[in-house]
Amino acid sequence: MPAHLTPYLVMLPLLAWMVWRRVSRQFGRQPIRRKRMIFRIVVFAIMGGLLALSGFHHVALAEGLLGGALTGGALGLLGLRLTRFEVDPAKGDCYVPNPWIGALLTVLLLGRLGWRLMVVWPQMQQASAAPGAMPPMGYAASPLTMLVIGLLVGYYIVYFSGLLIHHRRFQQTHSGTATAL
Repeated sequence: MPAHLTPYLVMLPLLAWMVWRRVSRQFGRQPIRRKRMIFRIVVFAIMGGLLALSGFHHVALAEGLLGGALTGGALGLLGLRLTRFEVDPAKGDCYVPNPWIGALLTVLLLGRLGWRLMVVWPQMQQASAAPGAMPPMGYAASPLTMLVIGLLVGYYIVYFSGLLIHHRRFQQTHSGTATAL
């Protein structure tokens, strides 16, 4: 096996594990973990902000990111309306996300990554044929890729923020009824 393919073989199981975790979080009852959700909101906001800086060099990338973020935010609001909230005796406060929205986002992400890999693969093979040559960086980003990334960033910032707001309201209403009893 060529040595230049070794990093990809190492990353493939990691990527498969990340996809598995993502898919498993889209189905069934999920406990509300405030600190993790806040951490994810911060990470997505930083990631979106850093990617938006690429708009200083290529306006089309910023437009793709902004369009995706706005669409993702709207999808996040729809996801919140379709999310069920429950109390589990073992897990505590939980939410059940809409599986269709999660599946749509996962398919879009995996489809876009797969397409970009198919487009980039010949360039990577040409670069590996010449020793010490790096593949051209023009494949690294496109407006459509930025749109998909923006979709995920907007969706998860809005969705996790909405879950936290709902959870706080839920705790306040239940603590108010517990003290009234």
